[in-house]
Amino acid sequence: MYKRKRPFLARATLLSLAVIIAGCSSSDSDDPIDVGGGNGGGGAPDPNGPVAELRVLSNRADLVSGGDALVEVVAPAGVDPKALRIELNGADVSRAFDLRPDGRYYGLVDGLVIGKNELRAALPESKGAVLEITNHPIGGPVISGEQITPWTCTTSVASPTANNPDLGEPLDEQCNVAAPVYRYQYRTAAGTFEPYDVDNPPPPGQIATTVTDEGRRVPYIVRIERGVMNRGKYDLAYLADPTDPTTGWTPWSVPESWNRKLFWKFGSGCDYRRVQANPGNVMDHDALSRGFMVASSEMTQYGTHCNDVTSAETVIMLKEYITERYGQIRYTMADGSSGGAHQQHLHASNYPGLLQGILPAEGWQDTWTTGREFVDCGLLKRYHDSQAGTPLDMTVMQRGLVAGHRWNQVCEGPANVNMASRTPFYIDPTIGCGDPADQWSPANPQGKRCTLQDFNISVFGPRDATGFARSPLDNVGIQYGFEALNSGAITPEQFVTLNEQLGGYDINGQWQPARMQADPQAAEIAHGSGRVTHGRHLGDVAIIAGVRFEIMEEHYDFRSWVTRNRILAVHGDYANHVIWRHKGRLPELAARRFDVMNDWLMRVEADTGDRSWREKLIANKPAAAVDSCWRADIGQWSSDPVYCNTGAEPSMASSIVSDVFEPGIDEWPVFRDTRVAAGEPLTSDIMKCQLEPLNLGDYRVNFTATQWARLNAVFPTGVCDYGKPGVGQVEPQPWQTFMDGPGGRPLGEAPVSRAE
Repeated sequence: MYKRKRPFLARATLLSLAVIIAGCSSSDSDDPIDVGGGNGGGGAPDPNGPVAELRVLSNRADLVSGGDALVEVVAPAGVDPKALRIELNGADVSRAFDLRPDGRYYGLVDGLVIGKNELRAALPESKGAVLEITNHPIGGPVISGEQITPWTCTTSVASPTANNPDLGEPLDEQCNVAAPVYRYQYRTAAGTFEPYDVDNPPPPGQIATTVTDEGRRVPYIVRIERGVMNRGKYDLAYLADPTDPTTGWTPWSVPESWNRKLFWKFGSGCDYRRVQANPGNVMDHDALSRGFMVASSEMTQYGTHCNDVTSAETVIMLKEYITERYGQIRYTMADGSSGGAHQQHLHASNYPGLLQGILPAEGWQDTWTTGREFVDCGLLKRYHDSQAGTPLDMTVMQRGLVAGHRWNQVCEGPANVNMASRTPFYIDPTIGCGDPADQWSPANPQGKRCTLQDFNISVFGPRDATGFARSPLDNVGIQYGFEALNSGAITPEQFVTLNEQLGGYDINGQWQPARMQADPQAAEIAHGSGRVTHGRHLGDVAIIAGVRFEIMEEHYDFRSWVTRNRILAVHGDYANHVIWRHKGRLPELAARRFDVMNDWLMRVEADTGDRSWREKLIANKPAAAVDSCWRADIGQWSSDPVYCNTGAEPSMASSIVSDVFEPGIDEWPVFRDTRVAAGEPLTSDIMKCQLEPLNLGDYRVNFTATQWARLNAVFPTGVCDYGKPGVGQVEPQPWQTFMDGPGGRPLGEAPVSRAE
């Protein structure tokens, strides 16, 4: 018989960590603040104040969704909390509360109406404490603003499978369902996951056991919940209650199989589908076997829903749901490659406290500053194709250096993981919707526009009466190939002609001879709303970036150094940012990163000192949480920063020659991107640059008088002045909402209870 452990909340040191990090914050202080454990009020109760303090444990009090909230009532010394009358909008809800096994007085309050609600706690015949709780629909939105339509529900499944269960017919246009459904898997002795039939379970001897990171040995049976939230299907996977695998639990009585930690799986890609899809795979052995709950939603799968605000919103909503149904979360770790890296960086930057440790791979820094390069590469490929066979045609090596890369195919293709081949999917509204009959074209102006900006129109807003979304894409003043020119890799005539003929794209993704200009306010929104990640709060999260050595395609190494330099620019160091480099695939890499990150955060939660959150992150790094590279020649990790080339300004030097595609085993060069190759700093974070006049002193070559005149004609308003911030480039304030319309605004401090 497995004994149910004492509820985890009884552990004072771990509760104190949950108060710091488990949830979300609007504060601009050094410490991410928990949604659960202080956002409805903070600190010790004032003995001369109200007779109680109300705290929403499951979320910020102004971001609650789904009609319920986990609320704690804190009474001052000498006041029995059971004597309090607790009212929701005037109705007595005292029965929802009780003194729980951890010694705290809290309960799940339901019946919240959409919009403002008033929760009151007071002794009979006396004034008390009041907290305003704002409730949002379970189908959203909460922070993302107007939802994009149309939206197709796929909850009803005619032929259900183990990975695609039937949720029944949707109840409304937001695809809500009557109730979540549950399915089960178990780990076999052979190390595979198989369906677990609750009515005919396998013999116990066929079911593996696992030991959680708290030292609890339990049967390796996984319970998976699927439901719908924020219009997207979600999955939650966790080790089942060992006493009864098919039962759930309450937030104040948690089985020993869950360590109260959450692992989020962010999905790759970037697409704009308006139809429900399945969540990503939550059967993560590294996390489940250690006792983590694993979560994923189709709204956090960039390959179906490329909108980082709705992704963050979904994490906020589902973490609230987990807290209300399962229990408070100690901390949240996450992983994901490519589009999954976009989301992790953006959420850490814009919603501090939502994630505490991230494990990005193929580590795009964000969506829009990498999106600039897709556009650049489309333009560069078009230009190079037009020059084929002419005296100005560039070699493969020259093309690569103009783009900042070692090989031209990073930009030009032909593989579909090279950027030029995918440029139209981001900026051309006539493709990418999946249903050509229902997408925009000049002949079908009411059709869906499947571009990145149009899918994010609630962030950027419409540019004019057409209803097309504003675009922040801009290449005015960009001197393509600037570094290649000054290094002598290309000639002045090649440089001038390239910039003369490169051009840009219009709002419909069609080439034009003129350079692109960001729509008014679009660059300002991109920076001010946080669509370009900023180093301030990226410095407040533990990061172990898995960096596979790559010089051949779009997931090249340098993107991780962009994030590193953004942190460095704000904090003066990048001590929270760890890079692990490797060539090829390492089978044990995921488990190693997971365990080191888990160890790192456990060390931080045990640190009860007065240091800031970032100081604790840095002071409690495990020995393995250090920049490293895998030396295949000796079969071990090296932490030599020179050998591994992991500094903030990594070297591009290598012995690669034109007919060799891989460096030597001891070489780890890091190349650049198109904008850094045009002179932008290594932070690579400017959507629209400020301009300055052309200056001959900026070049290490000599132009003829004719060439100089032509160059001035290309840049009549000047070239990028990278000694100045970009247009509208400000530090974004955290915890922004778009419920008031495009552009966003910071939520400000979380609501607290007040005396009547």
